[in-house]
Amino acid sequence: MKRYIFLVYVLFSGFFTTMLAQEKTVEITGLVTDKDNEPMIGVTVSVSDLPGLGTVTGINGEYRIKMEPYHRLIFSFLGYEKQEIVVKDQKVVNVVMKEADASVLNEVVVTAGGAQQKLTVTGAVTSVEMETLKSNPSGSISSALAGNVAGILAMSTSGKPGSVSEFWVRGISTFGAGTAALVLVDGFERNLDEINVEDVESFSVLKDASETAMYGSKGANGVLLITTKRGKSGKVNINAKAEGFYNMLTQVPKFVDGYRYASMANEARITRAQEPLFQPDELEIFRLGLDPDLYPNVDWMDLILRDGSLSHRYQLNLNGGGNTARYFVSASYLDQQGMYKTDETNANYHRWNYRANVDIDITKETLLKVGLAGSLSKQNDPGVGTTAVWTALMGYNAITAPVRYSNGYVPVKYEKDKPDNPDRFNPWTQATETGYRENWVNNIQTNVSLEQKFDFITQGLRLVARYGYDTNNNNWITRYKFPELWEAEKFRSIATGEIIYRRIIQEQKMKQTAGSDGSRNEFFESELHYSRGFHKHHVGSILKYNQAAKVKTVGIGEDLKNGVARRNQGLSGRATYNWDHRYFVNFNFGYTGSENFAKGNRFGFFPATSVAWNVAQEPFIQKRLPWMEMFKIRFSYGKVGNDNLGDANRFPYIDAIETIMTAPTDGSTPQPTGGYQFADIGSTSRYYGGIRYSQVASPYVTWEIAIKADLGIDFSLFRNKISGSVDYFDERRTGIYMTRQYLPGMVGLEYLKNSNGDVINWSKGNVGEVNTRGFDGNFSFHQKVGDINLTVRGNITYNKNEIIAYDEDNSQYPYKMQKGFRVNQSRGLIALGLFKDYDDIRRSPVQNFDSYKVMPGDIKYKDVNGDGTVNNNDRV
Repeated sequence: MKRYIFLVYVLFSGFFTTMLAQEKTVEITGLVTDKDNEPMIGVTVSVSDLPGLGTVTGINGEYRIKMEPYHRLIFSFLGYEKQEIVVKDQKVVNVVMKEADASVLNEVVVTAGGAQQKLTVTGAVTSVEMETLKSNPSGSISSALAGNVAGILAMSTSGKPGSVSEFWVRGISTFGAGTAALVLVDGFERNLDEINVEDVESFSVLKDASETAMYGSKGANGVLLITTKRGKSGKVNINAKAEGFYNMLTQVPKFVDGYRYASMANEARITRAQEPLFQPDELEIFRLGLDPDLYPNVDWMDLILRDGSLSHRYQLNLNGGGNTARYFVSASYLDQQGMYKTDETNANYHRWNYRANVDIDITKETLLKVGLAGSLSKQNDPGVGTTAVWTALMGYNAITAPVRYSNGYVPVKYEKDKPDNPDRFNPWTQATETGYRENWVNNIQTNVSLEQKFDFITQGLRLVARYGYDTNNNNWITRYKFPELWEAEKFRSIATGEIIYRRIIQEQKMKQTAGSDGSRNEFFESELHYSRGFHKHHVGSILKYNQAAKVKTVGIGEDLKNGVARRNQGLSGRATYNWDHRYFVNFNFGYTGSENFAKGNRFGFFPATSVAWNVAQEPFIQKRLPWMEMFKIRFSYGKVGNDNLGDANRFPYIDAIETIMTAPTDGSTPQPTGGYQFADIGSTSRYYGGIRYSQVASPYVTWEIAIKADLGIDFSLFRNKISGSVDYFDERRTGIYMTRQYLPGMVGLEYLKNSNGDVINWSKGNVGEVNTRGFDGNFSFHQKVGDINLTVRGNITYNKNEIIAYDEDNSQYPYKMQKGFRVNQSRGLIALGLFKDYDDIRRSPVQNFDSYKVMPGDIKYKDVNGDGTVNNNDRV
């Protein structure tokens, strides 16, 4: 009997012990931040003496873990001191991590998978220093990228207020329509230069396939990820900033004065055995300025241009909130002045930006983010436009014409073959008396995102859904006029000595033209994230669905396809694993497509993989080289696409028919668009129009494909005093969309040539191929001397492309072909020096140029092909 009683006692004791243990298991939540109260992502949270029981902090620095009381929670993060906290009866444990003295490897970068610890990144990602971009005296972010970001090449092609720079990630890898990188702001595709730089929290550049494959057919040219600022809990924080910057033209041509120009013109004609343009007494008139009407001497650059212009930028933002809701609100104004001395119609640019980001915690596991942003810009220009003013500045010399004749008439440079050419106006007239242009651009961007944690299913699981709706409108008004224009005869009247004027054109009163353009963009994305740590094992995954539609809403004309939205759709994913922050594996894919292609060719699969090894984490390295905090070797390989065929190439898989114009009724020569002639040559009596293909269907056209390989090293040495990265990359771009230059005649297509001599037909395909290689890198050196922090940074970018395949006719001179040379290769004759005398000319190959006869002192060009004549076949 005692045996049974003891058995029942043991069973009930075990049951109550189990129940008691279950009751003692509690859920601990908390927030992990750094010394600046910023949330820390990816901090490992584990329970002492219980291997395998742990988690990592999420994107907001929050964690959730179940454990028994009176155990120690351990918080660890590379570059920070380990924190151990005994859990008694508290349910919330917040921790502030302290940077370790030996390392500051706590940088977080934004990648395609979201915010990620820099140590765990296996692809080529450059994080941009925002303070560097903010200090740049420019109204656009793209203009501040040049020289500041490794892997980006930027070039400014205009000094016009409001103009922006072109930029490329790792150079130009295609001669197709799309060479620009994909720009994503808070996850949505938007214009980089419509953003106020003060609103940007983080800026990352994704360069290799492992980081861009998730963007599928849009990621081949690289991706720029921009995250805007969000509100923080606490009292209202107000920031105001006003700054001014002075811009100067870096290089302006220097022109000689009137006397020297006239003297040099005489010298040029005399060396050609021609009569001089000006007699000695006329030269003296130029030198002394005795007759500014007929012998002017005008410094047009000094007359038109300022030495510099002052621009202003003003910024105001405020943020704050409580535990439930937080906000960030900003407004800014940019004023860029032009370089013309006149203020009446000076070129200038004004832009107003606004942004409001609100975060609301609906529950502890549900976060709602709402964003509203936009910009309104106004750009002014002279009536003829900046290009015409600068063309006149470059085309007018000091003696061409005065600014005004002494009687007030406006002079003009008359050209018989171009009577209506606006460039005949002198630069001052163009800049001040041709009216003005106004261009307004208004953009409104709205977005909503919802983040839902599913820790009740499994820790580290969450869902992110985003929706964006943008409207873009552009309106312009041109008010154009010009005064009555006159030209003076070269010599005065013999009888009266007065100047003889001829009126070339009557005054044109101001007339007005206007136009507008507009579009609407819609975006939707849904992402399922999973991230968790198991002792030394760290895993993560993302599954993402996205779709977008862009439709033109204004100025679509009668062509039905102009009103059809450009739609993209895709599914992408990522899987990551690392062991002890030492060995890393990453796999990405994008299955994306575009409705611009025919069925069967709309979707494509774009996979990529990457691996990395942090040598510095090896025990034998830590013992022998303790000053090496990080030395990570990484490699990536994958495929990415580019579906940009250009705005004009809609639905290339569909035939298009056009009507050929009939002959003019006035009997003039028919237009070169063609037609059918059923009479004698030159006659229009039997000239008829008809129809023909304006586009031949190309049903197999699809996106460009970029095969990318990247080998890189990231390092941090001597307690982060020296850090940086270097990458070597190799990219093969195939399937570049281009016009078929040479097809067999049996195809039956009509060939034309444009003014540049390029072949034009209506058949296109994915036939081009380009190879790009290069390297880029950056380094930084940090040293503290007393109370002074010294930082030295540098970066380098080098790349070279080569055209491997191009649809072109074969040439007996390979240097005349596109194949084998870089994209947009410049070509010209090779100068060997100057001809010494006529004997030198007779001994040299014939310089076959119709525009002039070669004489001593002229440039001697090389006969590259050795046929005894220098002509266009010798351009290399």
